[in-house]
Amino acid sequence: MTTDSSRTNTSAPGGISTFKGQERALRADRLGTGGLLLSVLAATAPLMVVAGVMPTTYAVMGIVGQPLLFVVLGVVLILFSVGYAEMSRHVHNAGAFYAYISRGLGGTAGAGAALVALVAYNALQVGIYGIFGFEVSGLLATYADLEVAWWIPALLAVLAVGLLGWLKIDVNARVLGVLLVIEVLLVVIFDVAAITDPAKEGLSLHAFDPDTLTGAGVGTALCFCIAAFLGFEQAPVYAEETSRPHVLVPRVMFLAVGGVAVFFALSSWALTVATGPSAIVGTAQKQSAGLLFFLTESRLGGTFTDVLHILFVTGMFAALLSFHNVVARYAFAMGREGLLPAAFGRTSGSSGAPGTGSLLQTAVAAVVVIGFAVADDKPVGDPTAPVLHLFTWCGNIGALGVILLMAAASLSVVVFFVRRGAAGAQSWRLLTSALAGIALLVIAGYTVKDFEVLVGAGPDSSLSWVLPGIIGLALAAGLVLGLVLRARAPEKHARIGLGNEAFQLDKAASS
Repeated sequence: MTTDSSRTNTSAPGGISTFKGQERALRADRLGTGGLLLSVLAATAPLMVVAGVMPTTYAVMGIVGQPLLFVVLGVVLILFSVGYAEMSRHVHNAGAFYAYISRGLGGTAGAGAALVALVAYNALQVGIYGIFGFEVSGLLATYADLEVAWWIPALLAVLAVGLLGWLKIDVNARVLGVLLVIEVLLVVIFDVAAITDPAKEGLSLHAFDPDTLTGAGVGTALCFCIAAFLGFEQAPVYAEETSRPHVLVPRVMFLAVGGVAVFFALSSWALTVATGPSAIVGTAQKQSAGLLFFLTESRLGGTFTDVLHILFVTGMFAALLSFHNVVARYAFAMGREGLLPAAFGRTSGSSGAPGTGSLLQTAVAAVVVIGFAVADDKPVGDPTAPVLHLFTWCGNIGALGVILLMAAASLSVVVFFVRRGAAGAQSWRLLTSALAGIALLVIAGYTVKDFEVLVGAGPDSSLSWVLPGIIGLALAAGLVLGLVLRARAPEKHARIGLGNEAFQLDKAASS
């Protein structure tokens, strides 16, 4: 008798086949190491980081040692990944963060984490539509002499991403993979060009000097830079869709963190080499998000720069698709466990994808984009235009939420293994988790403290507490939901974080 939940046929009264397993379990064996790695790395949007995050960090924070920050954060996130990856061997759930937190800190904490994750990843995904629409509008004006409002390409992207969300996950992985490989290749070509044609200061390693990380801007620069890594932590979300999650998920996480840290450290160093360490801040302030394109124009020519602009757009699309898939799977996991309506806990019969969650994410994105479009009464190039606020506001809300989730997950790893009596056997993993959790809490503290800087608001602006307050409200709402379930539906509360394991238990009990 088969134990494949996707093919298990249960019968309703009257002998009607309902195929509950297919509805409530994501299809396994759909992703290997390559597909999972590409799906995860696509969310990091490497070209968007090199062309957007890095110049902004140099310009706003004045921190020359940005390459060293990527190395430091790489170490912190590898420490985090040690315990997180070990947890993935014991818990296979598309809810990832909240499932781990539930297992360690209890169902109520897990419910709070679930709402934070849903809001945070939605914010990260929706925010990218702002910069996507802005860039596509600019490209159409430059190369096609066509004036198009930013929200038109943004809404078209919402529809395209929603459609792909209904397709098979392996199709999406191929789309993400092709875009990602080309994107990375072009950035590597720039890195090589910068190193072989340095500015007058030559191949200076000054950017890796610890003395460059002094001053008030370091904490805020950490907030900017850690956002560049977001995506690696998504690997466990796809655990149910891999054949060997206990092997593939940890492998992909370490490959992703290590690869991203090295890639971003070298690329941010290449920017300092191309301008000279003494000139990088001033040049970034002058060129802003055009810094990378300004440097490639002089070294690699106009054609290469034009292609880079196009890949900038496709890279953002890949990130949109990757975050969309994660949000849909969080909604699926929450629906399966009673934290959202049961309709979210079923997969679509044709592809096995979490279709209702995909529709939810598409609807949220469309509503937010339309809202910002209605509020937009300024030219698209105006730095105060809502289209740019969409990117910065939502991006930083999402980053804060994920940083807090990582810190809570680090604590849950420690509690989980201590409660299982495995503290001795897992002692070094518990130590790395504790160190990572402390570091992440410090970064979260700087994020909240300097939120007005991150979103470009004044020190007296209400945005400095309203925007991070969204994450606080999500946490509070989740905790209240958890408490209500514990009081009124203890059987549902006990299932939080169990995911497909709870379904298997139900199936065994009814057989």
